[in-house]
Amino acid sequence: MQRLILALLLGVLLASCASTRMPVPQVQLPTLQLAPSALPQPLQLQQRLQFRFGSHERELDALLEADGSEVRLAVQAMGQTGVRMVWDGATLQQTRAPWLPPQVRGERVLDDLQFALWPAEAIRAALPPGWQLVDAPGTRRLEQGDKAWLLLDTLPDGRVRLRNLAEGYELVIESLNMEQASP
Repeated sequence: MQRLILALLLGVLLASCASTRMPVPQVQLPTLQLAPSALPQPLQLQQRLQFRFGSHERELDALLEADGSEVRLAVQAMGQTGVRMVWDGATLQQTRAPWLPPQVRGERVLDDLQFALWPAEAIRAALPPGWQLVDAPGTRRLEQGDKAWLLLDTLPDGRVRLRNLAEGYELVIESLNMEQASP
């Protein structure tokens, strides 16, 4: 699940980089804005993101740290930092590179991360009427009515795939837990 969060953020970034004109979303996905304290444990992840938007594909690198007080994310493309974000549960601070398209919204990246990594009960509590979260081992779906708009699946090789059907992008995330990688 940790891979999904980073992948989501990078997916949004890549989609914006692939085209300066993103189509109007088919539906407006709900904003989650979940508290960092809702995470059951701290995260320290290094991620490789493969982003697909239409026929465009990109790879991004991301660093994600989250604890009970903050979520910190940095996304890089071709060795350059595209965006840095800090979320404290009330305010989202962003530092963006001049080359980053305006369509890459930190709010969407944060929502994708939280959809992938936060506990199901925290997500359900934030959903507006008409939306539901379906959560099962290896898969998660955000639905409105009978239609799934945001899907998260664990692939057989352990990577995570996030598909945003509302905005038309897909992310495949490979994560390395930095705490486990340390000697």
